[in-house]
Amino acid sequence: MSLFDFEKVQYLGNSELNAGKGFNFYNADELVAGKPMKEWLKFSVAYWHTMDQRLTDPFGDGTALRPWDNVTDPMEQALVKVDYMFEFMDKLGVEYFAFHDRDLAPEGSSLKETNENLDRVIDKIEEKMQETGKKLLWNTASLFTNPRFVAGGATTPFADVFAYSAAQIKHSLEIAKRLGSQSYVFWGGREGYDSILNTDMKREQKHIAAFFRLAKDYANEIGYTGQFLLEPKPKEPTTHQYDADSATTIAFLKEYNLEDDFKLNLEGNHAYLAGHTYEHEVRVAREAGMLGSLDANMGDKLIGWDIDEFPTDIYETTLVMYEFLKNGGLPTGGLNFDSKVRRQSFEVEDLFYAHMAGMDTYAAGLKVAAKLIEDRVFDDVIEDRYSSFDSGIGADFEAGKLTLVDFENYVLGKTDAEILATTKSGHLERLKATLNNYIFSVLGK
Repeated sequence: MSLFDFEKVQYLGNSELNAGKGFNFYNADELVAGKPMKEWLKFSVAYWHTMDQRLTDPFGDGTALRPWDNVTDPMEQALVKVDYMFEFMDKLGVEYFAFHDRDLAPEGSSLKETNENLDRVIDKIEEKMQETGKKLLWNTASLFTNPRFVAGGATTPFADVFAYSAAQIKHSLEIAKRLGSQSYVFWGGREGYDSILNTDMKREQKHIAAFFRLAKDYANEIGYTGQFLLEPKPKEPTTHQYDADSATTIAFLKEYNLEDDFKLNLEGNHAYLAGHTYEHEVRVAREAGMLGSLDANMGDKLIGWDIDEFPTDIYETTLVMYEFLKNGGLPTGGLNFDSKVRRQSFEVEDLFYAHMAGMDTYAAGLKVAAKLIEDRVFDDVIEDRYSSFDSGIGADFEAGKLTLVDFENYVLGKTDAEILATTKSGHLERLKATLNNYIFSVLGK
């Protein structure tokens, strides 16, 4: 029996301008850069937004209307939502999902009772995974919602809370092992500080680094081999969070010798909050060899907080997919829709429309990015721009052959006009227009 009054979503092609009737660009079996689109785009449904989000905001109560709302017992509702989740994925043609442990079941009065509630839901999820073949992209632990985490989970100044966090992570890793989670994400929702006046910053960072080592040691002990991921976010809810952006997080991992065990899970909205573009954050992680997975969402550059909007910006998805393809895809990661519908989009069908829009936008971006790479549109420009380092004094410098004295002798033999004559225009406006043309051309076919 169908739970959702919504037809299974099919690929229609881009002749249908009225969105919401099917996929316009996401064609699962279409070959892009040598592989079917579905193998590149491992889309994932985020349990917390799709099943739990009530569409509240700082100024108003939730507006969401959901068919499982008529189940009033919290534990029974948690079990019913599993059925809805798996049918939702099936109708979208999505193979992966992700969750926080506390998304799934109500907390009890002790960790023992909470774990028992959670395990009842995990039992059902495991059955549905075996029945449907759906897979867990990643899971994580919520060390930020409960009042005990008022000052963080792993960076808390309270030893008993740290102990609780460690115990919660232990069980969460056991679930990852049990369900075959491809990655495990650490998202430090409150791992930071509100004021440096009452914070021992170095001690907190040592604590969280030790916390990560304990987690990795236990994963090794139980034979969990999924990729560990950190998810940077610069602010909100704390004034300063330790994993502020890609560069900061990579520096932290290297300082504490964790870089061999961790990669990054990056999010578009978090990039905005850090004052970066999404493609910048992905480029930094890729070039460091630490790009692990992506949260597919976007923010509003006019709003200074995390709105987790579904991605619909084709320019952004094209540039992110360009980095994605340059990375060879995401072997243990995917594109998780850490996104929620807008507060005025409160009907159940809006969940389908939103995911369809996000899947189409990333599929379109993938196609354009593949063509840009095939035609070496950016590669040729960049190679030409830096070509002076391929020979002569530039090549000698990169080979480590020169000193400051050598540079001085070289420059003293030239006039200022001769130095200036070696510079060339970046032709950025032409390159931006070319990007426009590729988007119009590839998607207009």
